[in-house]
Amino acid sequence: MAKTRKIVRRPARRRRRKKSRRARPGARLARHFADAGFYVFAGAIVFAAVIVHFARDLPDTNGLWRANAAPRLTLAAADGSPIAIHGQSHGLPVRLSDLPPHTPRAVLAVEDRNFYHHIGINPLSVARALLVNLKEGEVRQGGSTLTQQLAKNLFLSSDQTIKRKIQEFFLALWLEQRFTKDEILTLYLNRVYFGAGAYGVDAASYRYFGKPARNLTLPESAVLAGLLKAPSHYAPDRNPADAGQRARLVVDAMLDAGFITREQADFAYKAPVRIGASRFAGAPYFVDFALAEARKVSAGADGDLLIKTTFDAKMQDALETGVVAGAAISRLDERIEIAAVILDAEGGVKAMVGGRDYRLSQFNRASNARRQPGSAFKPFVYLAALELGASPDDIVADKPISIGKWSPSNYNDKYYGDVTLREGLSRSLNGATIRLQEQVGRGAVRIVAKRMGYPGALNQGPALALGVDAVTPLDLAAAYAPLVNGGYRVRPHAVSQISFSDGEEVYRRRTIFYDAAATETNLAALNEMLASVVKWGTGGQARLSRFEAHGKTGTTQDNRDAWFAGHAGGLVCVVWVGRDDYKPMGDVTGGGAPAIIWREIMERALASRAPRAESPPILAPLGSAATALAPIGE
Repeated sequence: MAKTRKIVRRPARRRRRKKSRRARPGARLARHFADAGFYVFAGAIVFAAVIVHFARDLPDTNGLWRANAAPRLTLAAADGSPIAIHGQSHGLPVRLSDLPPHTPRAVLAVEDRNFYHHIGINPLSVARALLVNLKEGEVRQGGSTLTQQLAKNLFLSSDQTIKRKIQEFFLALWLEQRFTKDEILTLYLNRVYFGAGAYGVDAASYRYFGKPARNLTLPESAVLAGLLKAPSHYAPDRNPADAGQRARLVVDAMLDAGFITREQADFAYKAPVRIGASRFAGAPYFVDFALAEARKVSAGADGDLLIKTTFDAKMQDALETGVVAGAAISRLDERIEIAAVILDAEGGVKAMVGGRDYRLSQFNRASNARRQPGSAFKPFVYLAALELGASPDDIVADKPISIGKWSPSNYNDKYYGDVTLREGLSRSLNGATIRLQEQVGRGAVRIVAKRMGYPGALNQGPALALGVDAVTPLDLAAAYAPLVNGGYRVRPHAVSQISFSDGEEVYRRRTIFYDAAATETNLAALNEMLASVVKWGTGGQARLSRFEAHGKTGTTQDNRDAWFAGHAGGLVCVVWVGRDDYKPMGDVTGGGAPAIIWREIMERALASRAPRAESPPILAPLGSAATALAPIGE
């Protein structure tokens, strides 16, 4: 019989009910704050990382005024107009107070109407541009404020990348913190590009209207403001129709913004816009020469410099045109180089050409090429004789002469016997000139030449009279300057004043003349003789139509160098032609191509000083419907 197993039931264990602990309100709030703090801290780290990433290669803003968006050195002509530096022209610094009110307002109307009301960025403009770009499927609007544009122009490239836009954002905020609104607008107007190589509103005003920015009219200001959207397309001298339509939109925007009245807008629509002749767009040889001189006299000056020079754009135009015309008339071989320079009575360089083509050779032959002047040195021999009591009508023998083993000859071995000093110089007779030198003494000739400003050591031998001591065209011109200034030695120079961009003066040329070179009486006699050179001597090709020319031809051995040096109307001009390799030029002499080139230059240079009424082209009013002159308005 099986045993039955007794099952003993144990009493069920009573489960303990856990007491629900309701969190206290203070603890829950603390936990939320802790979570929020973590996210804020994490976000701050991410934001800081983004800033570090995009700001680590931002440009140095400490050198704002010397940023590479503008030149460190700005050149101005004698009349204050900007000089183009190798195709780029940077206007003189202008302040808002220097400009008519409508000029900055025209820019603000189309570039950043809310400029004075934002902090450097305009979220509404950015959002609007984003919507337009998304709708069009391409970049059609930028949304950048004027401050952002300035930041890009000063510090950044034009690359359309997200990184550059973010950097532009940071720099715009920095500019707004660092400068006042007026200062930012001033910087913008002085740095922005208006096309045709013109940077800044002053350069643009000269480029398109031939006058400083302070004299801009309302319609002219509208034309310039319209350029900013597309400088090449809206250039008034190249595309007047579209430029006029764009200018009208600028005036409409100014009226809509309340910047001008209805009466002013109507005036702008109707007033004609005169496109002035472009200022001379480049004088590269002069620019190089002036910059080298400026760096020398302003050594140690740290900052943007405004350099006022002696340059005259009209004379430079005359010089370059004369060189081209004279070379063509004389049929000068294209392989032969030309250098020419014009000085005023004080030694100021008014115009300079250092070679036929700067693009092919930047070597400035006018200031750096030292070549023998030949007979262009002879006036110093005759001046020495005049100082010792001789007169232009005194007699000297022109016949073969030998000094030791040296036996120079006249041109084509032709001699004239007894001649006056005037004839000896006018016909450039070697025999008569050397004999005269030996009579007055070589030492006297050297002293006279040095007093007049002839540089360097001079030959001790009898060949001194024939101009064997090399000289640059610029230095020879300076040695001729006493002939027009009453007898004072000068130093050729291109810089008259240098100042920082804030107006603080760095350098000013104060010394005009250096020592007496000769008496007026003796110089008057020499000038009479030099006039004979042109009237009936070797320089007949240099005769001028309205002024009396005084000058001297020069030709070196084997026709390696040919010169004409002279003056008229208070200007000194020297022309040199020759080969860089010193090879002979065939039948080229000083009385040929150099004299012809000199004449073509001086006719134009002297005419450029005479006041004449210029009639620049007149473009139709902004609101005109005419089409004959491609009106800028309809």
